[in-house]
Amino acid sequence: MMGLFSQAGSHIKRARGLSVDDRAPEDTEPDDTSILDENEGSVILSLISQLRVGMDLSKVTFPTFVLEPRSMLERITDFMSHPDLIFGAENCDDPEERFTRILQYYLAGWHIKPKGVKKPYNPVLGEFFRCRYDYPNDTQGFFVAEQVSHHPPISAFFYISPANRVCIVGELRPKSKFLGNSVSTTMEGENRITLMGVPDDGEYVVTMPNMYARGILFGKMVLELGDTCVVKNQKNRLFCDLEFKTKGFFSGTYNAIAGRVRRGNSDTGEVSGRWSHVMEFKSIKSGSKRVLFDAAKDGQNIAPKYVPDIEQQEPYESRRLWKDLTQAIEERNMERATEAKSAVEDAQRELRRKREESGEKFVPRYFERHDGRWEPKLKIPRDDSSEAIDAVQTWIWPPKGESR
Repeated sequence: MMGLFSQAGSHIKRARGLSVDDRAPEDTEPDDTSILDENEGSVILSLISQLRVGMDLSKVTFPTFVLEPRSMLERITDFMSHPDLIFGAENCDDPEERFTRILQYYLAGWHIKPKGVKKPYNPVLGEFFRCRYDYPNDTQGFFVAEQVSHHPPISAFFYISPANRVCIVGELRPKSKFLGNSVSTTMEGENRITLMGVPDDGEYVVTMPNMYARGILFGKMVLELGDTCVVKNQKNRLFCDLEFKTKGFFSGTYNAIAGRVRRGNSDTGEVSGRWSHVMEFKSIKSGSKRVLFDAAKDGQNIAPKYVPDIEQQEPYESRRLWKDLTQAIEERNMERATEAKSAVEDAQRELRRKREESGEKFVPRYFERHDGRWEPKLKIPRDDSSEAIDAVQTWIWPPKGESR
């Protein structure tokens, strides 16, 4: 879902002279393949020639044809796509079942991906994305994300569905490096999930796997999720060490995961499967299995989000800010896309220069830092969902002319 590029299992091929060795690796999907024409291939080679092993890629400008036409801030909403998996978890008496429902929510966000090898736009400082969800059970959800820091890049986000009593707060701090024949993106940060109907549970904290783009100099280009992330709930002493497995050179499969759930020092279950296909949980006590998420069966049931028309958005809302770039990409006009991207970035550099000259300090609109964590500037009414809905909507979409 997130990272330097959009997905695991993607492959860049040359447009001419394809051989058997140029074919997409086994276990990848048809939509995981991009074909570069000669001009695009030349741009990639030119870019790679400027890189050095260990180089920080935060200031490297990628060509527009590798861009997914949306901002990283909007990309984060992929994890809010299957809310039915987490709604009602508070009604489960067993804390282990509530923990399993959190696992389901987390694992269901990875299958969403655009076609080919793509990366979202890097948000500029002060950029924000906000949307609303209208659910079939006549309830709503609300989301806002903001770029609260540019160097280092930090995206803070907040989601809440007061009627369903779910709240999610978090931040992402991606760090990319060139490693020779691959690029790694370390996804620092965490999601903090609260089941508002079970306050004694405290937070469920989820970290992210890393991403690797392999074969960028020679061989087949494949992007994978890798390394270990953690899902934990300290109050109930529940933990899951979840490994996103990268494919070995001679064996293994793409997109595989494996994990063990434990309560205290005792293992209670195992997680296995492929995040792009089917993932299962096996109880160690009973031996029974259950499907956590089936991407082929349930992957299309994505909760739609409502975003105001661009004309109604503020200048720094993601879709309005990047509208010229998005239109150019959709029209496959890469020259105009480059111009549009440069216009936004140049304006941001000029704004940064003016701030430095005046001594003005950037203050995020929606978030503030507390004890090293980014939190929303909002106190949520806990006892009345209608009051909470009104408070959240007024905070995210204040009346016109009202300053924050």
